[in-house]
Amino acid sequence: MQIEYFKLIDRILDLKVDEKTITVEATVPTQSTIFEGHFPGHPIMPGVLLIESMAQTSGWLLLALMKFERMPFLAAVKEAKMRGFVTPGEVLTVEAHVIHEGSGYAMTEAKVKVDGKLRSNASLTFSHVPFPNPELRGHMDAEAKRIGFPQQALQR
Repeated sequence: MQIEYFKLIDRILDLKVDEKTITVEATVPTQSTIFEGHFPGHPIMPGVLLIESMAQTSGWLLLALMKFERMPFLAAVKEAKMRGFVTPGEVLTVEAHVIHEGSGYAMTEAKVKVDGKLRSNASLTFSHVPFPNPELRGHMDAEAKRIGFPQQALQR
């Protein structure tokens, strides 16, 4: 996980296009400037970054479902709940599944677990559009390689 660059996913563990599910993993860094102010003497991962990790996980699932032809952008967060602290060094397992698709939008439900225990969950809505430029598409292709996006997921 590279918090400062908003790279919150380390690797894809499982992607099932037919079931519209994904599971990823990320290790919270032990050192980050984020923890200097959140909170001194009691460092915890900010809830907004837990939501972002769920959004990125959902985004990778949507990219797979749309075969990298459209880019999802977070449009709404509903019923986000922080159920426990996430601290430096912990390994996050983030799961997401699609609950609705259509009319240029998709909705997912996602959750963050540490050692099998639920720490956060949310319902997320995304708009999706054709990639706005080749630079973003190239960046996403490079990120897909970095996190082990299964290329066979794009084949039918």
